[in-house]
Amino acid sequence: MSTYEDRLKALREELARRRLDGFVVPLTDEHMSEYVGAYAQRLAWLTGFQGSAGSAVVLPAEAAIFVDGRYTLQVRDQVDGKHWSYQSVPQTSTSEWLEKNAPDGGRIGYDPWLHTKGWVEAAKRALATKGAELVAVDTNPIDAVWPDKPAPSDARLVVQPDDLTGQSSAAKRAEIADWLDAKRADSAVLSALDSIAWTFNVRGTDVERTPVALAYALVHADATADLYVASDKIDDAVRQHLGNGVRVHDRAAFEPALRALAGKTVAVDPERAVAAIFESLSKGGATLIEARDPAVLPKAIKNAVEVAGHKSAQARDGAALSRFLHWLSVEAPKGGLDELTAQAKLRAFRDETGLLRDLSFDTISGAGPNGAVVHYRASEETNRPLERGSLYLVDSGGQYQDGTTDVTRTVAIGEPTAEMRDRYTRVLKGHIAIARAIFPKGTRGGQLDILARQFLWAAGLDYAHGTGHGVGSYLSVHEGPQRIATFGGGDEPLQAGMILSNEPGYYKTGEYGIRIENLILTVPIAIDGAEKDMYGFETLTLAPYERALIDVSMLTADEIAWINAYHARVSAEIGSQLDGEAKAWIEAATAELN
Repeated sequence: MSTYEDRLKALREELARRRLDGFVVPLTDEHMSEYVGAYAQRLAWLTGFQGSAGSAVVLPAEAAIFVDGRYTLQVRDQVDGKHWSYQSVPQTSTSEWLEKNAPDGGRIGYDPWLHTKGWVEAAKRALATKGAELVAVDTNPIDAVWPDKPAPSDARLVVQPDDLTGQSSAAKRAEIADWLDAKRADSAVLSALDSIAWTFNVRGTDVERTPVALAYALVHADATADLYVASDKIDDAVRQHLGNGVRVHDRAAFEPALRALAGKTVAVDPERAVAAIFESLSKGGATLIEARDPAVLPKAIKNAVEVAGHKSAQARDGAALSRFLHWLSVEAPKGGLDELTAQAKLRAFRDETGLLRDLSFDTISGAGPNGAVVHYRASEETNRPLERGSLYLVDSGGQYQDGTTDVTRTVAIGEPTAEMRDRYTRVLKGHIAIARAIFPKGTRGGQLDILARQFLWAAGLDYAHGTGHGVGSYLSVHEGPQRIATFGGGDEPLQAGMILSNEPGYYKTGEYGIRIENLILTVPIAIDGAEKDMYGFETLTLAPYERALIDVSMLTADEIAWINAYHARVSAEIGSQLDGEAKAWIEAATAELN
């Protein structure tokens, strides 16, 4: 299995042994997670693709890999086009591709623990047009040919204390019980790892970059719960924290427990629960209610304690980033820096806080043309120097026990071109438009997306990703249901307490990338004479913008005033944490524009 060609060949041989004419390979785990443990990285093992979203289909004579616009360039660098065809999402999907390419009367395999019920239904309809069949496998065929597949993490759970969550687990379960009562349901299935972590006020280290533990849960209408997790992952401190209202079982007992819910009415989330969960409940005789996981919305609406924690984490993280930006301003002009050196130095500044638990995602450290790869990850093979006359894009974040951060800054190395300044300023104007937005209660994130794109559109430009995603509280850096996007979501009404990113960008393939990202908190806005409840955003992230890339002549007086007010906050809140040359640098970096 030394090459990806060997791995593809071995999988095809395994499929032939199982009398399958194809197999679908998603990049997820049995919890429908965005980021997955090493044991679930089947797509990466098979294809070499290192992105965080994608899927593949393998047929006897052809194979295809499916990615969205964030990975258009990356997939071509990492996956051999001789063996795989590149498919763009949402222009096509695995189901649509199978409808055109599956053999007539064929048997296409899938792992029911890695797909949603909705996907299964769509794939079955698509295959029916070819007289083909979608076949659930008992065991994943990739696992059968992956000789050194890692085992799931055995790390123990840890307690997330109430003074950081702002609400006890018992209170959260009581709210879910009220929700169940309103639905006239007996139990709710929680299979999303961040929902379980939030509901039970526990965290873990089973998934890199996301502090969650591999587990399932059933929460009941009497506010008790059953938690299914490997027994050696629970110690006495966690058991005491969970209390008598939570019964702990081995993770392997989850599926039998589903089958034992005969006669019960069970709420299950069709977006977050895999098809196998629906199948087990149905076979067991439960009555199913399809409804969104009851932890999703309250988890997204941060309480006062969580907001305070976020602000502390943002200030701490902003100081670390500012130290890095100062260091970069000194070292980059000398030459000799590259992407890997820079990202390691940024990690070191965060480590120096003494409170960093992990990064919140793999740092995107993109120099020159690598900055145009939206979700780029530097490696020894792709590592580029930070050259004079180029742009450097760094998108990074930290996991702290009191909050999760995510911030992007684009830096000019040497003198930027007029085009670079124009594009950066257009992105900045869109970024400011989101930050200054005022909108009525009930507004969806998708309705705001055009505010970020309007200045790029005016020049015939755009970017192929959403403008904003939700962010958790020491949980997932990409948290739903709120988004600012016109595709792939963005239809959730924004509510006070929701945290989102604000990250428009511009990418010129083969030359440079620009992105500016802050985290923003949705807050009520008081307006004299207002006839509706109005909301706006409070910017949480604190770090200076790149003055060398701002074309002040393109800004309005209001935009200049907003930047100056923001920079004054940065100087006051971050400058107080710095000293010496770094303090002098941030004072210059945040001086007023005029």
